Amino acid sequence: MGSPALRLALLLPPVLLLLLLSVPLSRGFPGSGDSPLEDDEVWYSHPRYKDTPWCSPIKVKYGDVYCRAPQGGYYKTALGTRCDIRCRKGYELHGSSQLICQSNKRWSDKVICKQKRCPTLSMPANGGFKCVDGAYFNSRCEYYCSPGYTLKGERTVTCMDNKAWSGRPATCVDMEPPRIKCPSVKERIAEPNKLTVRVSWETPEGRDTADGILTDVILKGLPPGSNFPEGDHKIQYTVYDRAENKGTCKFLVKVRVRRCGKLNVPENGYMKCSSDGDNYGATCEFSCIGGYELQGSPARVCQSNLAWSGTEPTCAAMNVNVGVRTAAALLDQFYEKRRLLIVSTPTARNLLYRLQLGMLQAAAANPTLLLQYGASG
Repeated sequence: MGSPALRLALLLPPVLLLLLLSVPLSRGFPGSGDSPLEDDEVWYSHPRYKDTPWCSPIKVKYGDVYCRAPQGGYYKTALGTRCDIRCRKGYELHGSSQLICQSNKRWSDKVICKQKRCPTLSMPANGGFKCVDGAYFNSRCEYYCSPGYTLKGERTVTCMDNKAWSGRPATCVDMEPPRIKCPSVKERIAEPNKLTVRVSWETPEGRDTADGILTDVILKGLPPGSNFPEGDHKIQYTVYDRAENKGTCKFLVKVRVRRCGKLNVPENGYMKCSSDGDNYGATCEFSCIGGYELQGSPARVCQSNLAWSGTEPTCAAMNVNVGVRTAAALLDQFYEKRRLLIVSTPTARNLLYRLQLGMLQAAAANPTLLLQYGASG
């Protein structure tokens, strides 16, 4: 008559029989490796799966497992089950990408998902970098430079999924100019009767902010220790470092000449001055042409208070008293006796002396002749 289950099925109404057939006997989890039965002994007692190898469940850290049972079965770790392994973003598979449950109840290979790693960054010269997680995936590295150097390139790079850095490695370049500080030279005053001043200063030293090495120092202007004339003089120092960056500093050397103001030449006279004629310490001497006598100071000096010494000289016409009887009395009337040329001789036997003496006596006796002689010089 058949099995009891068959006889029961024949006795049940068709609708109830359909409901019983639609209810699964158990629930399983694809790819989990867990048994769909609560009791392994019940599963092994099934005639189809009795003595069938049962591999351990596959669990891959940082990866996902996708399994397919043989002949479309429910049991994902039975003999012949194939499992595909995929690593998550930032991780790469080490081992076979597909595993098979073998008859020895072991999977065909061992797999692991390792974190991806980018090439090791090279340390930039005169700088460095700091990373959050070394060279591994998603690690962020930030470059920095030593004092005096400027970062060129990407400041931060990130290790990407393709095992490449997000930007080109940065470099540290010396772009900062060297530093130099010029001296401060105070205004200088020329000494008496001079128009220049000797000015000295300490040569400024440049300092490179990077490696401290300077290749050249150039001076524009007079060097220290020179005699500077009156006026403002621009001095400039320029220094260069090994990267050909340059730094400059400038300062002024101011030289002043104290002056009293120009003097006027007296009418019918002469003026002769030392130095520049009106600077502190200069001396001016005055004289008159023939027939005129000097009144006032014959010499004047520019003093420290910037005022001329003495009084202003003038040249006045001579007033000669011809009512004298001797040449000596005549000469005593002249303010400047040195303006008359007298050739002296030790004895009266000299013909030139006697001639000169005779001319002076004749001039004393004849006023008209004396005035003509004085006017002609």
